[in-house]
Amino acid sequence: MAVLADSDTRWKWGALTAKRLIPNESDTSDVRLDGYLLRGRATPTARQLQEVGVHADSLREVTTVEFLREMEQQSYDILVLSLVGGGVQAMLHGLRSAWAGREKRPVVVTGYVGVVYEKLADGLLLRHGADLVLANSRQDADRFRAVYDGVGADSASVTEVALPFLGGAPYEGEHDPYTVVFAAQPSVPDSRKDRTYLLNRLIQHARRHPEREVLLKLRSKPGEHTTHIEELPYQKLVQGADAPANFRLVYGHMGEVLDRTDLLVTMSSTAALESLHRRIPTVVLTDLGIREALGNHHFVGSGCLASWDQLDAGHRPVPDAEWVSRQGVAADGGYATTFDAARERIAKLLGRPGGLPPLTPYYTPETASGYLPGILARHHLGPDGAPLPGAPAADRAPGPVRQIVRRAARGAYRHGVQRVAPVIRRMGEL
Repeated sequence: MAVLADSDTRWKWGALTAKRLIPNESDTSDVRLDGYLLRGRATPTARQLQEVGVHADSLREVTTVEFLREMEQQSYDILVLSLVGGGVQAMLHGLRSAWAGREKRPVVVTGYVGVVYEKLADGLLLRHGADLVLANSRQDADRFRAVYDGVGADSASVTEVALPFLGGAPYEGEHDPYTVVFAAQPSVPDSRKDRTYLLNRLIQHARRHPEREVLLKLRSKPGEHTTHIEELPYQKLVQGADAPANFRLVYGHMGEVLDRTDLLVTMSSTAALESLHRRIPTVVLTDLGIREALGNHHFVGSGCLASWDQLDAGHRPVPDAEWVSRQGVAADGGYATTFDAARERIAKLLGRPGGLPPLTPYYTPETASGYLPGILARHHLGPDGAPLPGAPAADRAPGPVRQIVRRAARGAYRHGVQRVAPVIRRMGEL
């Protein structure tokens, strides 16, 4: 099987999903996993890949055209597309073209990395055409089918599963010291004022409770990018802050951090679902309002919404059992079976007489003539999904000079996003 991903978090989701899709009777050691990282602004660094902790038998960077050429030559049973919506749509059309006339093709699987709280219709229709569109919960499966049915698209591909990285030992009581973890997000909130506010409240909580350990869990180091662009990293904001000794920044695997967590605090991170699955007390902050732009509106009815004032006073949230169940977490032992439906569907597709039909995305040059060509062009594909003349591709591995130039260009881009762009924006507000 193979996974194509465009960021560290999507590599984590895609690779773990691929491993979950292996039939129960199979020995995972006998199944080969090839990883492909789509070259772009968020291509993960070696450190980020190491932190994710998911390993493949092979892993390399590719352009769109390189990947499509590889798929023409390789024979896989399952291909997981773990990309942003536009990337999935481009690959579906590119693969349809690359596999034209081929007797056998892989089962193509896609889905979402975590909570789906924005661009529901847009993101779903960009993913339509895959053989399986995975929904991480019963609630998502219902919403996904409603969108597809509502536009007249086939909804049979929607398959309910769960987030593939849920797991770990359930919470059994307070640690020594009691540990509060704030799970930061790269783009939520996005303003300096709001991010500084959250940082200050976290530091204040550490001062109010010197007996506690207060951790700021960060996704990436300065200069690295993840799924979303981070213009104002907390590492920069915390410089010069008068933080107490019981406050510190941490990196690493989220599961390992949760092993020592007594209270998980976030704005809307998927880490909240990981925490709830393990029965760790979990808070989704209301300090900046309950708003779609923050994503915390997704947690209405969860019992987890609370403010820093309440936490400072000792509040411990109690999640709503029905809400949690609909999110596919805290499954009371049923988590091991949550991928059974997906495995069964894949087995049926692979056993289909005569092989699988061509991929049929909802968007075509006929149904979306003003939208689809731009998406394909960004990935150097023409309206028919075939590579455009002059599309970037390499028939051999890049040499050392090219690698240095590429790293320098990527570093310059990230510097511009995190340093130059905010300055220009502030100057424009004068």
